[in-house]
Amino acid sequence: MSTALRFAAPALLLVAHLAAAQRVEIQLDAGAAKQATTGRVYVFFARDSAREPRLLGGSYGGSVPFFGVDVDALKPGGAATIDASTLGYPYESLSQMPAGQYYVQALMNVYTKFNRADGHVVWVHNDQWEGQHFNTSAGNLVSVVQRVTFDPKSRATIKLTLAKALPKVDVPPDTRWVKRIKIKSEVLSKFWGQPMYIGATVLLPKGFEQEPTRRYPAIYSQGHFGLGAPFGFSETPAAGRGGGRGTAADSPFGNEPPSARESGYEFAQNWMSDNFPRFVAITWQHPTPYYDDSYAVNSVNNGPYQDALLTELVPLLEKQFRLIPEANARFLTGGSTGGWECAALQIQRPDFFGGGWCLYPDPVDFRRNQLVDNYADTNAFIPNQSTPPIPERYMMRTPEGQPQVTQRQMSQLEAVLGSHARSGQQFDAWDAAYGPIGADGYPIRLWDRRTGHIDKTVAAYWRDKGYDLTWNIKTNWSKIGSSLAGKIHMYVGDMDNHYLNLAVYAMQNEASKLTNPKANFTFDYGRPMKPHGWQPMTNAELVRMMDRFRTEHRTQP
Repeated sequence: MSTALRFAAPALLLVAHLAAAQRVEIQLDAGAAKQATTGRVYVFFARDSAREPRLLGGSYGGSVPFFGVDVDALKPGGAATIDASTLGYPYESLSQMPAGQYYVQALMNVYTKFNRADGHVVWVHNDQWEGQHFNTSAGNLVSVVQRVTFDPKSRATIKLTLAKALPKVDVPPDTRWVKRIKIKSEVLSKFWGQPMYIGATVLLPKGFEQEPTRRYPAIYSQGHFGLGAPFGFSETPAAGRGGGRGTAADSPFGNEPPSARESGYEFAQNWMSDNFPRFVAITWQHPTPYYDDSYAVNSVNNGPYQDALLTELVPLLEKQFRLIPEANARFLTGGSTGGWECAALQIQRPDFFGGGWCLYPDPVDFRRNQLVDNYADTNAFIPNQSTPPIPERYMMRTPEGQPQVTQRQMSQLEAVLGSHARSGQQFDAWDAAYGPIGADGYPIRLWDRRTGHIDKTVAAYWRDKGYDLTWNIKTNWSKIGSSLAGKIHMYVGDMDNHYLNLAVYAMQNEASKLTNPKANFTFDYGRPMKPHGWQPMTNAELVRMMDRFRTEHRTQP
């Protein structure tokens, strides 16, 4: 047999196998969509009917099997097909799915056409103030749940119909203590070519209404998109425990464990007391078409979100809620994504903010992007110079060190959730916030989601644009040192579930070398075995720390 025939035979067998495998046909009902619709279609398989399958899929751990495919201008009455060639998670193919009884549901994540100011035309999901939760976003289309018999060897077709649009998200009503605002951003609307919105959830101090001439310092407590009050503030004990930085249920870093020492109700008892420091606490809301949060930076892919927040939203907040418009009256905190934002905003704008208490931040040094070295490594999935058996690189562990999720598995999940960095997940979020823009108008991924190959041009771009915060400090210390010294306070568990402590170690090491002036930053790791979400103080104690810090630095600009 010739070489050509030897390679052709397996290919022919594969084609025959795929043609024989059971498939799913998903039709777009004319009653649910009046025009051709572009987006991504998924099918979810659940073993029981306790919850709708769509609500059980799409997460990095414990997801029910699901599969996804892009659709371009799918007409009402038309159908999308998911077969054995369609990538899935955790099974790569329908052909790998065990036979049996399943509850099956289809969903379409509807994309919006953006004619951007940079000349690019992109199709991305326009957040509906739900925080890029594709399985609950208003206007996304779903089928009814059907119980089916699935057999990967069957030639039968499972047929589902997208017949219903999901409802709008209910925004909690304002109270005496908690206010919410949402505004159209002019700079973001110009960038995206249509109205774009940012907002804030505001927690007022005691006496705000009774003292109409009093002005207040502000705490900007950042995190994933969420409609809850800052610091988990709750007037009722039934709300349970909560750190209140917002969560993104489908994000690897989204479900941050709160401070175990304090519930939202316990925090509220302090906040409402007579002797508690009087601040206004604020959580920004700034979901993008790529993620539930912009990382509060200007980005070629997301647009000028930092400009929008600092030049449009903050001035409005300062006017409406009588905030003191001074650096020593603007303080930052946040956990995980919010922890990175806390550090980035303080480093990038040391003249604007007076101090950052940054908790378990996303990687602040890209030599330790979790376990990946963006600069030295060639592959995100396996270490350099690996020999069989090839060890897989992990992105999540238990506090005891037990590995849980690999880089490859998380990358596969993102590949299923969306092409062109449209998964709404963590790695794609970084690509959209930090990365360069491709010729097609979409973010260029740092690594290929199927092979793990790292694009060194992208790695250099992340660094040179200042998103590597340790590199940023080292490179710009002569310019920012006098305004930044003493303002960074960083806390992360020594056994952070996502290995985020490694980058903080690297930052601490570099900060210790800075002179004229000395950095004088604070780092705390809370040994032993402190996980993601660890913080050494309650939220009430944190506010008191900020109050003392402000008093000690009143004379500084």
